[in-house]
Amino acid sequence: MTGPNSEIVLALNSGSSSLKFGLYALEAGEPVALFDEHVDSAADGCAMLDRIAAKLAAADLPTPTIVGHRIVHGGPGLRQHCRIDAGVIVELKAALPFAPLHGPASLKLIGAATARYPDLSQIACFDTAFHMTLPPVAHVLPIAKPLRDGGVRRYGFHGLSCESVVHQLGEECPDKLIIAHLGNGASVTAVKAGRSIDTSMGLTPSGGVMMGTRSGDLDPGLMIHLLTKTGMDPGALAAMIDQQSGMLGVSGVSGDMRALHAAAAANADARLAIEMFCYSVRKQMAAMIAALGGVDMIVFTGGIGENDAVVRARICEGLTWAGVPASGTDRGEAGCEVRAIACHEDKQIARHCHRIVSGTAASR
Repeated sequence: MTGPNSEIVLALNSGSSSLKFGLYALEAGEPVALFDEHVDSAADGCAMLDRIAAKLAAADLPTPTIVGHRIVHGGPGLRQHCRIDAGVIVELKAALPFAPLHGPASLKLIGAATARYPDLSQIACFDTAFHMTLPPVAHVLPIAKPLRDGGVRRYGFHGLSCESVVHQLGEECPDKLIIAHLGNGASVTAVKAGRSIDTSMGLTPSGGVMMGTRSGDLDPGLMIHLLTKTGMDPGALAAMIDQQSGMLGVSGVSGDMRALHAAAAANADARLAIEMFCYSVRKQMAAMIAALGGVDMIVFTGGIGENDAVVRARICEGLTWAGVPASGTDRGEAGCEVRAIACHEDKQIARHCHRIVSGTAASR
């Protein structure tokens, strides 16, 4: 049940391969889930909002009073959750090259939501905001200052997921925490006393660990080679990096870990793709242990991280030297605990919407 003055947030979470949405009643600022679902993100934005509205009406649920949007990358000018206005839209359009898999779909949803709910506050919640606390040694890229002054830096992503994990841990959140968000997109983040101090993704969500269809980090010389020696243009190079690489590129089968597990017994390339993914995550975790000066807890989240115990064990079995339990669960001899926790990005969106609309957070 919702109270007569409850804020009702429709949280729209557009990812690289799906759209999740949830309806939340805010009771004393805390979200209570009324409805949530995964839907096909390939649909037109207006058609998608029509489908969502029809589902909510069929379930006899209240009409939203606020709409919150997960935005992967707001560029250098948008690093705090904020109300969406014309100026924000301009900056989001300018930031599209930073997140080509996510940005266009998010803008379409904002337009569709604004058309359907013209009188409601539309709130942008940025995955990059959690990583505003990165120190210079982590966020500055080793390139010339004039380029850095143009906004070229490490931004970090999956911030709403990381916030969700920290929120759920509450008083149990340790001093030295590593969060591995493993799904179609994947990243590893070092959290010190609840604040992000380093993370694997960089300027864009294409960097860091190997992913479903994204390459992760590559030798910069390879980019030059592909552009100058193979005839690739920037568009073809971007498609290769984001859509044709990672586990899909290595296996030739799929970028979906479930499909790779099914194919692994008979397909050596599928087995290699799984092992490379685990190896890539393990190396990043080791780097984050160095950044933190040790590790008290590792949290796996995201579709693979939450649900794939085999992958968790394969990653952790190479980190026993750091006190990590080889099983990928429980607690190691040196006290490092490993957990699988579901990320609730939509609830984080609802919390930020409340803070902005109620005036308890800065709006820009």
